[in-house]
Amino acid sequence: MFKAEPHEYLVAPDQDFILASAQTSAPDESDTDKKLKKQLTDTVKQFSKLQRKLYADNRYSLLLVFQAMDAAGKDSTIRNVLKGVNPAGCQVFSFKQPSKEELDHDFLWRSAKRLPERGRIGVFNRSYYEEVLVVKVHPEYLKYQNLPYSPKPDELWQQRYESINDNEKHLARNGTIILKFWLNVSREEQAQRFLSRLEDPEKNWKFSADDLEKRALWDEYMNAYETMLNQTSKPWAPWYAIPADNKRWMRLKVAEIITETLENLDIDFPQVDALGDDVIKQYRDELRKPVIPAPEP
Repeated sequence: MFKAEPHEYLVAPDQDFILASAQTSAPDESDTDKKLKKQLTDTVKQFSKLQRKLYADNRYSLLLVFQAMDAAGKDSTIRNVLKGVNPAGCQVFSFKQPSKEELDHDFLWRSAKRLPERGRIGVFNRSYYEEVLVVKVHPEYLKYQNLPYSPKPDELWQQRYESINDNEKHLARNGTIILKFWLNVSREEQAQRFLSRLEDPEKNWKFSADDLEKRALWDEYMNAYETMLNQTSKPWAPWYAIPADNKRWMRLKVAEIITETLENLDIDFPQVDALGDDVIKQYRDELRKPVIPAPEP
């Protein structure tokens, strides 16, 4: 079963993760935008090659989960990191407010329907983790879920962490490699990005009053994220807390983690029996024969 390798932004399963200590900005010695763009291009090319190998090997699937506060850069990161990947081997889903049908099922149902097949990459832009983030900050949403019981809040959230961990471990045992990215944007940088959306008419559509409502509950969301990361970062389904104030640097870190994970996976193109010289000659001769048109009726 897959096990995460040590990494500077890995939320270590055996240590307490302190959100206040997590970096939101890139290191001071990080490269220029031009160099970061070139590094991302090179990394995505390698990722694309590995994706073809994953598809051909057809034993594993890769699930990428992205969670973050609004304006952290989930959409642009997914777009830039996956732009070189063959669309036939990748599928992206965004999870927003659940539908009535989805609310009539358990909270993992709608994402379970969209899990990637063997050989494919699945991307969740938000996910079942909304149930221990948005719903935890807004417990009034629980009334729409028609739960058959009403456990105490702490008990309910603990049950959901356990359900998530059990489900991800089941997936990992059956060949799904799970990588989860929390894009850690600062409150100050989020404000600047919201302002940019308001000042650019072509970006106005990205902004809504709901963004400000969530921003007003920043501390509550940060507490929910910290608990979530500590409760659900496991060796078989790790969380990576990626500094998100510099988008180019963030995208590169995400691409590197994905690529390094695939490089360490035992995948390869299927082996076929070598063709002997006589067989190759026979095939060549057959292909070189002139095409004789069919007689007219």
